[in-house]
Amino acid sequence: MTVPPQDELQNFKSRLAQAADALRYDVVKHEEGTVLSVGDGVARVQGLANVGLDELVCFDGGTKGIALDLRPADVGVVILGADETVQAGSGVRATGQSMVVPVGDGLLGRIVNPLGKQIDGGGAIQPVAHWPVERPAPGIVERLPVTEPLLTGLTVIDALFPIGRGQRELIIGDRGTGKSAIAIDTLLNQRGTGVKCVYVSIGQKASSVLELVETLKREQALEYTTIVVASSESPAGMRYLAPYSGCTIAEFFRDRGEDALLILDDLTKHAIAYRELSLLLRRPPGREAYPGDIFFLHSRLLERATRLEKHLGGGSLTALPIAETQAGRISDFIPTNLISITDGQLYLDPQLFDRGVKPAVDIGLSVSRVGGQTQRASMRAVAGPLRLDTARFREVEVFTRFGSRVEERTRQLLVRGARVREVLKQPPTLPIPLGEQVALLLALEDGLYDDFPVEQVIGLSIAFRQAMRTRCPAVLRDFELGKVPDEQDRVTVRAAFPSREVKT
Repeated sequence: MTVPPQDELQNFKSRLAQAADALRYDVVKHEEGTVLSVGDGVARVQGLANVGLDELVCFDGGTKGIALDLRPADVGVVILGADETVQAGSGVRATGQSMVVPVGDGLLGRIVNPLGKQIDGGGAIQPVAHWPVERPAPGIVERLPVTEPLLTGLTVIDALFPIGRGQRELIIGDRGTGKSAIAIDTLLNQRGTGVKCVYVSIGQKASSVLELVETLKREQALEYTTIVVASSESPAGMRYLAPYSGCTIAEFFRDRGEDALLILDDLTKHAIAYRELSLLLRRPPGREAYPGDIFFLHSRLLERATRLEKHLGGGSLTALPIAETQAGRISDFIPTNLISITDGQLYLDPQLFDRGVKPAVDIGLSVSRVGGQTQRASMRAVAGPLRLDTARFREVEVFTRFGSRVEERTRQLLVRGARVREVLKQPPTLPIPLGEQVALLLALEDGLYDDFPVEQVIGLSIAFRQAMRTRCPAVLRDFELGKVPDEQDRVTVRAAFPSREVKT
């Protein structure tokens, strides 16, 4: 008997395997079952013996669902949409496919639900393709180091906790401390940079979403943004699916060689939605009633944020997940999970917020483990002294609240620290260009604010920025490009800074 060549044998095995896969797909595609029970957005189904985990199924009437709990006798399916059309005894069939969403430039400027369907009344969306909502994260060899900055327009962040393109920076704090405001300011600051933005709203009120849309329209930022909405009235299945759909929409731009920003607002509500689904599916609860795979739920999502190698296009996906704490407890289960997954966190202190320090970023509990490598040389030159001043100011401020007498050196530190805090205050939706940030911090470093009362610092900063834009645009451009300030730049800054006579 003649033995066939090894290549032919291998090709035959490959064709045999492909035929088997095609046969199984055909069987699964036409496999049908029956709904046993339905309630609270979850259906128990029997008869789908070959259905796979996270596979898309279709109920009679067109409603879709995802197989999320596989058992020997039945399958737990999360219903995507209203469950009124799904009843016990109705039919269900497997599709052999995973959940997909439309991607492409046609989604920019649009508001969609987690299924990729428009909800803004703007007509049909023309997608480039449909991609799975669950996609594997790029491997280590496919990633580049984070070297390019993603500027937020917020001086306290760009100076002390810089974010790089491809980074994952967690925004964390109690309810009502300005977490979403930081994310929105970052989104607004991408105007004109070519960065495509995807904002995922999870479990938010409809009024909050409408306010966001109006802000983006007013600031001409909606044209480069896609908003994915799973409101608080949406079923738990839609809230569970939303961040994965938004990530896939953003990955299209990353894989095309562009830079994308993904804002997830917020993952605490996403975890609650998954806990709700898991308990309905009768999965055993763990710590704080969350299922054991809650860490994997968020890690496989956030690992998709990265900067790709040049031969893969060199695009990047930056993730800004948001998490909510209770009474400032950042050691709770979900916050600690997310802190361990991300590359740093911006912690917003409710006490600072109540005292009018906005953004209320806590200098001591916030960190960026990657972004320092991305900082422009101009900002790095002035941010070093700022970091030291703020750290020392925090240490002595507590002890001087009791009215103790302090030495002259400590008094000067308190004077400088109070003015640093005022300069770092910033109203929402008004990001500051990098060049103006560097000029402000250069004025701080040279002590130009020290002779003025604290109450006048904010007004001084506004007048100073206007003077720099009018009289020294070339200097601001140099700072924007990364030029380290020299003595001539310091002279220019001092000349542009308002005098006491002009201010009064």
